[in-house]
Amino acid sequence: MGFLIRLVITAIALWVTTLVVPGVEISGRTGANTVFTLLAVALIFGVVNAVLKPVIKVVGCVFYLLTLGLIALVVNALLFLLTDWIARGLDLPFRVDGFWAAFWGAIVMAVVSWLISVVVPDRLERR
Repeated sequence: MGFLIRLVITAIALWVTTLVVPGVEISGRTGANTVFTLLAVALIFGVVNAVLKPVIKVVGCVFYLLTLGLIALVVNALLFLLTDWIARGLDLPFRVDGFWAAFWGAIVMAVVSWLISVVVPDRLERR
């Protein structure tokens, strides 16, 4: 259940990002197509972050220390661009127009995901 909640939170954050950041867009033909694309791209984004981000942190820990963690902004942008590349390979109507769109898109995604996560718990409490 926590996985599905996390996926929906990421999809909502992605949708907000497409509304706020110029250069990040989803061009679904119908509402259902757009929702499917949001969920699919959220899944890709989650897998990319779950698999690559820990490896990048371990390999590049010196850069994280030297830049006081600011390199994380660049890494997040590059992972967002990788998500775009994978989505294009799967023929999903998701586009990121360059590094700066990815940079701001990753920041907006992180902030919106965090805000939603504060309000919505990952797991439902059992009684």
